[in-house]
Amino acid sequence: MARKSKKPINMTALLQTTTGTLAHIQSKTNSLTILADIVRQICPDLPVDAWHIANCRQDTLIIEVKSPVWGQRLQFERNNICNALASDTDGNFHKIEIKVNPQGFRQQRHEITEKIRTELMQSAPAITADSNTVVNKKTAEQFLDIAKNAPKGLKEKLEKLARVAGKR
Repeated sequence: MARKSKKPINMTALLQTTTGTLAHIQSKTNSLTILADIVRQICPDLPVDAWHIANCRQDTLIIEVKSPVWGQRLQFERNNICNALASDTDGNFHKIEIKVNPQGFRQQRHEITEKIRTELMQSAPAITADSNTVVNKKTAEQFLDIAKNAPKGLKEKLEKLARVAGKR
């Protein structure tokens, strides 16, 4: 049996020689990055978090924006972007489709609110363990009060939640 070489495999060489899914993903990612650079050069005043290249299909580049205002700004520069894309990509892209998708940027807003929440928690006075148990006991009592008038299945679940809240 032949010994295996302990020399590490160069990942870039592996990706370049492969014709599978990973190589396709890498080439598409690289091309989307190049296309984003072209748009960024034409519209340098657009904030980075206001738009992104969503996809490219056949001869169409799809740009997602988070509000109609930024979509309108890109509409003003549509002809310039199309001309630059046609010249830089050897005529592969002729059209631009601009879509407003505020939900696509939801994750970024969630990260911002989490950052603000942690800053507030750091600036707020620390909560002691005693006050924490008082809150949990009050929550358990509220669950039990609600469970009194609840149907059988819901009542069991509320009582279980009250037990869990009471233990903390």
